[in-house]
Amino acid sequence: MSTECVTPGRRLGLADEYDAGAGTYVRNGMIYASILGTKSTSTDESAPKSTIQVTRSAKFAVPTIGSHILARVLRINPRAASVSIMMVGSTPCKDFLGTVRVQDIRATEKDSVRVHLSFRPGDVIRAEVISLGDQRSYYLSTAKNEFGVVFAQSVDGNAMVPVSWEEMQDPKTRVVEKRKCAKAF
Repeated sequence: MSTECVTPGRRLGLADEYDAGAGTYVRNGMIYASILGTKSTSTDESAPKSTIQVTRSAKFAVPTIGSHILARVLRINPRAASVSIMMVGSTPCKDFLGTVRVQDIRATEKDSVRVHLSFRPGDVIRAEVISLGDQRSYYLSTAKNEFGVVFAQSVDGNAMVPVSWEEMQDPKTRVVEKRKCAKAF
C-alpha cells in the first residue's frame, strides 16, 4: 500500500489500470482526486485491478475567504509581500503561497504605506484571506488591528517585541525597527 498527499483535481492514474475508490472521480479515462487528503493504493486478490482512493486527513487545512492565517514572509517588493502560509486557524497546512498587496496592509493612510517598513523577510504575520487570488497565491490582508507581524527577529538575531502598532524593539540592543504589528490578544 502506497500513500501520497493530494489536492482536488490532481491526476492519480489511468482508469484502465486502477479502479476509482472513495474520494476520486473518473473523467476521460483518468482518475482524479475530488478531495484534499492522502492517496492510497490497495490491492485485493479477488479484484483484477488495484483501487485508488483518497481519504481526508485532519492534518491538512485549505485557506478559504475569511480564514485567519499565520504565514512567513518570503520576499518583499515595493508593491507586495510574498508569504508562505503555515497555519489556517489552528490547523497546520503546507505548500500554499499568499500575497499581501500594499493597499491591503493598513486600513488607513493606504497611499503612505511602504512594504519594507511593514514587513521584512523572515517575519511571521497574522493575516486574513480576502480573495483566492490568482493561480499562484491567495490575497491576504493585514488591515485590521489584530493582523500584522507577530514574530520578528532583529539584525542581531534576537526576538523583537512590539513597542507600538508600527514599531518593534530588540530588547537586548534596544534597536527599534518599523513593522506593522499585530494587536496582542
